[in-house]
Amino acid sequence: MADAMTYRFNGSTKPKRHLNSFMSMALFPWGRKIICVGRNYADHAKELKNAIPTEPVLFLKPPSAYVREGSPILVPLYSSNLHHEVELGVVIGKGGTAIPQSTAMEHVAGYALCLDMTARDIQDECKAKGLPWTLAKAFNTSCPVSDFIPKERIPDPGNVKLWLKVNDQLRQSGCTSQMIFSVPYLISYISDFISLEEGDLILTGTPKGVSAVQEHDELQAGIEDIVMMNFKVERPDH
Repeated sequence: MADAMTYRFNGSTKPKRHLNSFMSMALFPWGRKIICVGRNYADHAKELKNAIPTEPVLFLKPPSAYVREGSPILVPLYSSNLHHEVELGVVIGKGGTAIPQSTAMEHVAGYALCLDMTARDIQDECKAKGLPWTLAKAFNTSCPVSDFIPKERIPDPGNVKLWLKVNDQLRQSGCTSQMIFSVPYLISYISDFISLEEGDLILTGTPKGVSAVQEHDELQAGIEDIVMMNFKVERPDH
């Protein structure tokens, strides 16, 4: 192809031309650390009977959480209540610390459609004991992702329509305009505590409608007019 090639998580194909920040992504595979934002939609916080936050709630997923189309989402052996959460992911193209909101979007290379798969029963246990959510959020395949979406395809990350279906039944439908904390605010806030690096992924929160999935369920998620992805839920052999 002539000017640009699709950029993939595993780095097998790389762009020849896009925005300057996207050009820098060609130097290495994107998909490094995953910084997640919880309770960033008021209706989602309410459906789980959580208080609406006054500052972002952050947690992390490791790179082993990534999974691409063609591979299944694996239910953790220790969980019996796995939930889907569809989210807009922000891919960082230029690193920084203490990034001002006014220049935060200069650090964005592009986006991805993401799922924050959550072992809800384990999360409830952790919350009751005052423990971190790691076992509920950071297991293998807990972060299904789409292909990379170049920045210019989403000119306004504050007005992105997300949806998710399970076995062709609509479960989640929302818009990033409903987020409590905007993308520039999140980039600035996170970078005050955790230095952002090229290739990092920020999951910006999920709208209401989260619910349980079962083995053999088929999940389909999309960003309106931009991207769609499909995943099957399975249980590991051991």
